[in-house]
Amino acid sequence: MQRWIPFVKSPPVVSVIHLNGTIAPAGRGTSSLNDAGLAPLIEKAFRKGKPAAVALLINSPGGSPVQSSLIGSRIRRLADEKGIPVLAFVEDVAASGGYWLACAADEIWVDRNSIVGSIGVITASFGLNQFIERHGIERRVHTAGKSKSMLDPFQPEKASDVKRLNMILGQMHQAFIDEVKSRRGPRLSEDKDLFTGEFWVGQTGVDLGLADGIGHLVPKLKERFGDKVRLVPYSRKRPLLSRFGAQLVQEAVLGLEERAEYARYGL
Repeated sequence: MQRWIPFVKSPPVVSVIHLNGTIAPAGRGTSSLNDAGLAPLIEKAFRKGKPAAVALLINSPGGSPVQSSLIGSRIRRLADEKGIPVLAFVEDVAASGGYWLACAADEIWVDRNSIVGSIGVITASFGLNQFIERHGIERRVHTAGKSKSMLDPFQPEKASDVKRLNMILGQMHQAFIDEVKSRRGPRLSEDKDLFTGEFWVGQTGVDLGLADGIGHLVPKLKERFGDKVRLVPYSRKRPLLSRFGAQLVQEAVLGLEERAEYARYGL
């Protein structure tokens, strides 16, 4: 009750935004991270209660480059508008798009076993043209525009399609690199593997400049803002109706995809 007594200074407040899961466009399931779903949460975390800082508690193997950019840009925009420092705390993993989110913070803190990095872009699919041929299935495709059926999984892969895809991936990769360099600046090492998609654990990530140190959320925030600091959590609530019907099936499929993403990092 002390904080309501006139002329008595209130303890500092830190908003804690939980960013857990893969990053994907809206409509890909209630558990995925995307700008549309997180916007109200992030806005509230920066505006409510005059926070002394905003902490990002991150556990994400990555996902959509666009959504990673949108979320990170929203965090930076509000931080700059409000003059509020942002600190990121990595749990199991902040890799690929997850690391992009971490870069929205002014400081990045990791556990000794946290995985960080994977600064790269990936796409994957299957080639099914031989499968349908063996089963007597004829593929019929009609387009207006010679590139409209690019990378059709039911047709043989074309060198020109692969060349164009690599160009697109290269552009996205460069945007990722530019974001990391702009946010981490001189803290980054000159390691030649830094932007190859490689990832690292704990102290090695710190040594490479991908993180600022080993530290956990509560102890670090108490060290920074005092023992009486008040942490206010902000996390998404799963709608009750999402547990039923077709949504349940969709969530199960997306859950398998998410497990595959985490498995890439041995998690």
